[in-house]
Amino acid sequence: MTSVPVSVSASASASATKTTQNVFDVGKYETVLRTVETGTESNLPIPPPQQLLIAMPSEAGEFPLLVFVHGYLLSNSFYSQLIQHIASHGFIVIAPKLYTVAGPCATVDIDSTVATTNWLPKGLNYLLPPQVQPNMKKLGLAGHSRGGKAAFALVLEKAATSLKFSALIGIDPVDGLGKGLQTPPPVLTYVPHSFDLDMPAMVIGTELGEIGNTLLFCVTLPAPAPKGVNHEDFFNECRKPACHFFVKDYGHCDMLDDDIELLVGIAINVMCKSGKSREPMRRFVGGIVVAFMKAYLLDDNNDLMAIRDGQETTPVELKTIEFLE
Repeated sequence: MTSVPVSVSASASASATKTTQNVFDVGKYETVLRTVETGTESNLPIPPPQQLLIAMPSEAGEFPLLVFVHGYLLSNSFYSQLIQHIASHGFIVIAPKLYTVAGPCATVDIDSTVATTNWLPKGLNYLLPPQVQPNMKKLGLAGHSRGGKAAFALVLEKAATSLKFSALIGIDPVDGLGKGLQTPPPVLTYVPHSFDLDMPAMVIGTELGEIGNTLLFCVTLPAPAPKGVNHEDFFNECRKPACHFFVKDYGHCDMLDDDIELLVGIAINVMCKSGKSREPMRRFVGGIVVAFMKAYLLDDNNDLMAIRDGQETTPVELKTIEFLE
């Protein structure tokens, strides 16, 4: 294992001009963001099993796919800026809306992700422009918070899919309320390198996600990503190849859109400690996902290695970078 303490940061904001010089900037492709309803509302021959938010390049080409699993009690629409960043670098991102309300012991997020993945070969081409072709053999899976747990659970064969994923990404994944308080199906075993993933994995963690927000009257809420069930534990159980990026001074929901539903936004601000601005964290998550996908789906690891070696400036400060090689 390679573990590198780092202190790399940048204060520059995202440029409106497209560039391919840095994965943390907007990519070279203009993007299209589309919401697709399920059932008869979709007007498709084979409608998706869930409402989908899809970000894709508008230009002609064949592009790898990324299925993105949103967090608990959140919505796919809260990640529109993040998935457009990823799509601008030449990926099709499919984010199903998994549920509106679900209990902490429900597995609807896993079941809905399976249903969406199984639908892709039959239905995806009906909603893409003719010039935009998906490459079903280059398929990644990413999830945030409990969506990260769901992503790991799916590839650990807690549920079966008709397609094979080739890369796995957990964005501040959480396996419950604390050690011994895992929600079903439990993913963590607390046995080092026990995950039999058969694919490369990347785990992203946030420093403030491990800390409960303090309200008036000195009331401290539980941490949204508590130690014992968070990113460190997920990475500890990964086998090589795997990498881990631990972000300083940013919180569990800092990769979401700037503008989300008012009441949800208030709830997030109450429950989660946050950094000064979401934009740097969102750029980092988008960029590191692009670098990881390029490395393991497109056989181009230049950006990922440059970030690992401190040769590519990141928009946030990283506490540690770890690689299992």
